Amino acid sequence: MNEEPIEMPAEPAAPATDAKQTPQPDAEPRSRGPRRRGMRRLSEDGSPRPRAEPPPREQVYAFADVVAGQLDEDENNAELAPPKRVLQPLPETPKLHKVLAQAGMGSRLEMEQLILEGRISVNNEPAHIGQRVQFGDQVKVNGKPIRFRIEPPAARVLAYHKPAGEVVTMDDPENRPTVFRKLPRLPQGKWQSVGRLDLNTEGLLLFTSSGDLANRLMHPRFGMEREYAVRVLGALSNEEKQQLLDGVTLDDGVAAFGAIEDGGGEGANCWYRVTIAEGRNREVRRMIEAVGHAVSRLIRIRYGAMVLPRGLKRGTWMELDERDIRALTQAAGMPQVAAARGERKSGGGQANGRRGSGKKAQGPGRDSGTAQPDPMKTSVGYIGADSFARQRRERQNPGPRRSGRRF
Repeated sequence: MNEEPIEMPAEPAAPATDAKQTPQPDAEPRSRGPRRRGMRRLSEDGSPRPRAEPPPREQVYAFADVVAGQLDEDENNAELAPPKRVLQPLPETPKLHKVLAQAGMGSRLEMEQLILEGRISVNNEPAHIGQRVQFGDQVKVNGKPIRFRIEPPAARVLAYHKPAGEVVTMDDPENRPTVFRKLPRLPQGKWQSVGRLDLNTEGLLLFTSSGDLANRLMHPRFGMEREYAVRVLGALSNEEKQQLLDGVTLDDGVAAFGAIEDGGGEGANCWYRVTIAEGRNREVRRMIEAVGHAVSRLIRIRYGAMVLPRGLKRGTWMELDERDIRALTQAAGMPQVAAARGERKSGGGQANGRRGSGKKAQGPGRDSGTAQPDPMKTSVGYIGADSFARQRRERQNPGPRRSGRRF
């Protein structure tokens, strides 16, 4: 069917997408030179401009999302597929004959000959050609332990969305469900929880394979701030809020919130956003009860600069990537070299399990300058961006996973 052309009124035309169109006379031409991927723009003095991008709210759960019910709605959203429950591959460990040769026991061929003769054992088992050893293994030559150096494994960190009804313990005498039953098995070592959440509290819970990192994230003197969304039965008065900010006396000492923010609510239930810099047993609940109110729901949405990822459903976990772990260890005040390995730098890594007695480096103001800014109110960003991006790529391109190891 033929239609007659319609005459449009004379108005300023919108810029067309045709590349041949000439720019408007009054428009200032934009000069763009060739730019390679990964290059950063330079400032006027020639130094690289710092990347200060605000944290993308659509990738994490903010306090407003909890109050609006978005956290509960995503739980029943079938489009939000759970992340792949597979740990990242570890680098290959060195071979036995190479480690012994580097320890000055002889050449690699000589070490292979000793292995063939059955004169070398690993963890009291006869060694074999091509065997690999890892941090913590005990190697003996002719029955005598050998001291050698192997780099300790890098720290691993999991972000877990704890549901209500699970306890944070390895073995519960009441046989209640525990958070550890859903975690993957480590090839070496064990998972350590960064703090605890009580039975009825839900939200973000971190696990790590590094005891040093777990201690720094938990200890109050490092100032790692926790953020909670608290639903209270009855509104808090201004006097009660000020009392919680100044400090209330509990059985185990005085406790105080770092901040309290109203979040609204329906009926007798009122939501509040609170922050605290320590993690004593049921501390938030006991503080609210100390001023005469009861907590009907408690959700942790942030630990330091690590925010609960959007789409991480209750009972599921996600492993942080290397870059996110570096940011987390740096926020905890760990030395960079030691943080990349998950242990102290001077600890060595002796095969017989002995560690060096060197003291950890303490920079000036390390203990007092590790408090984290609020990532929901600043442009510092949040930890986990790389891990979230990897999860999105895996969801968009669900292909076969490579079986090779990452170096």
